Amino acid sequence: MSAAKNILEVEDLTVAYGAVRALGGVTLAVPEGSVTAVLGANGAGKTTLLRTLSGLLRPRDGRIALDGRDIGRTSVEDIVRAGLAHVPEGRGVIVELTVEENLRLGGLIRRDADGWALGDVYDLFPPLRERARRQATTLSGGERQMLAIGRALMSNPRLLLLDEPSLGLAPRLVAQIMAVLLRMRDDRGLTVLLVEQNARSALSIADRAIVFNLGVIAIDKDARLLAGDDRLRHAYLGF
Repeated sequence: MSAAKNILEVEDLTVAYGAVRALGGVTLAVPEGSVTAVLGANGAGKTTLLRTLSGLLRPRDGRIALDGRDIGRTSVEDIVRAGLAHVPEGRGVIVELTVEENLRLGGLIRRDADGWALGDVYDLFPPLRERARRQATTLSGGERQMLAIGRALMSNPRLLLLDEPSLGLAPRLVAQIMAVLLRMRDDRGLTVLLVEQNARSALSIADRAIVFNLGVIAIDKDARLLAGDDRLRHAYLGF
């Protein structure tokens, strides 16, 4: 069996906030149809990585290629059209709009006419179907996270960036979110780059794990191998 091609390739990526270097020469690859977990302590550079990949931050140096296309200095809108969607930390939804209006908003910038539709998102997240006509302000934290992910899916991404989707959720809801990520990978072939503080949950579903430390990659290996390596887990993940 041939190896999956890389949908994302990052080479020597350097990002700085003024004089403070947040990422220093990061190189990584994400295979198509995989879940890759990005782990590490707060301030290690994980969120900066996602914000740079999605065009919210500009790199100082380096190359970002999505399916072979250099997107390092492309507009956010064109990056979405190229097939990348980003769900930032905080479950940002427009609370004045209904659930369905939020989802339709996510479909305004689409790569093509096929792919994710409202019914697909509702099948993935049944509570959203039940609350389709309600304002997003009425949703629980878990439901808002479902809505944020669903809205991103409506753009028909090939690569989904998720920043701390389990933050503040009860363990039962965390398990549900992780199970959904597996369904998106297995049933739809979606590639996911997942930033998570909940390392146990992330490693339980990930194909590969990348651990950041002070803006550089300390570990890049099979998630199962990292989960089974007590020394590395204790040193970098604290469990």
